[in-house]
Amino acid sequence: MADIKAADVAQLRKGTGAGMMDCKKALAESDGDFEAAKDWLRKKGLAGAGKRSGRLAEQGAIDVVVAGGIGAIAELTAETDFVAKSEKFAGTVSELAQLAVDLVTDDIGESPFQGITVNDFVTQLAATLGENVALGRVVVFETANGIVDGYRHVQNERGTIGVLVDLGGVDPTDLKAREVAHDIALHVASAAPRYLSKDDVPEDVIAKERAVFEEIGRNEGKPEAAMVKIIEGRLNGFFKDNCLLEQGFVREPKTTISQLLVGLGSDATVRRFARIKIGEE
Repeated sequence: MADIKAADVAQLRKGTGAGMMDCKKALAESDGDFEAAKDWLRKKGLAGAGKRSGRLAEQGAIDVVVAGGIGAIAELTAETDFVAKSEKFAGTVSELAQLAVDLVTDDIGESPFQGITVNDFVTQLAATLGENVALGRVVVFETANGIVDGYRHVQNERGTIGVLVDLGGVDPTDLKAREVAHDIALHVASAAPRYLSKDDVPEDVIAKERAVFEEIGRNEGKPEAAMVKIIEGRLNGFFKDNCLLEQGFVREPKTTISQLLVGLGSDATVRRFARIKIGEE
C-alpha cells in the first residue's frame, strides 16, 4: 500500500474540490496514483460537480467549538469570500464544528448530518451556491485532566483562523489556568508557531537551518573560529521564532510562553496545539 502523505492529500483536494478524508481514501484505494484517485472520486460523485471540480477552493470559513474537555476546529472551503461569509455557509461550518465535538472525531465525512452524510450535504451545498465547496480540515482535542481552549479569528465577516490549545497539569476549574490557556490560544493565532518545542523540530529541518546559517556566515566573512557559536546563536533565534514554548508572548514579548506557565505550577505544560488558517496548508 502506498505511503499517503498530507501534501498529496492537499494537492488532490485542491484539484478536485473533494473533502480531505475522501481524498485520502481515494489515494489509498488507487495506490497513490493521482489520476486514478481523481477517477475514483468522480465515480463516487465526490469530486465536485462538473466544471466546479477544476476551480480552486482557496477561500472559506472556520469555526471553533469548545465544550468541557473537548474542542474542535472545522474548515469549509469555497472559491470566494462572498460565499464564505454568507449566512448558510457560516451556519454550516458552525454545525460541523459542533458535530465534531459531539462525536469526538475529526473523521466526520460519512457521519449523519441533516438527514444525509456530511459529504453528501457539502456536495449539495456546492450545487446550491454554485461554487466549489468542500469539507476541509477538522481537528479535535479531548482531555480528561486539563484544559482545552480555542480561539477563532474573524476577518471580513467570517472565521479565517482557528486555534486549539491543550493545557495539561492544571486544575480545569482554576480561573487563572483558563485565562492562560486562552491567552496562549490568542498567541498561537497571531504568532503562528510551527512546533511546540525545540525537541519537536525534525533533525532534517535543524540540519538544513544549520547549513543555511553557515553559508550566510561565510558570505558575511565571519571568522572561522567564531562560526560554531554564530550558527548556534542563529539556530536559537530560529527556535524562538518557530517553537511555541520559546516564543515571546505577543502581549509581553519579554515573557516566553514557557515563563507564562510558571505561575500555574510545576506540572503545567502545553501538551499540543493546532492552528488552521484559510488558504494555508
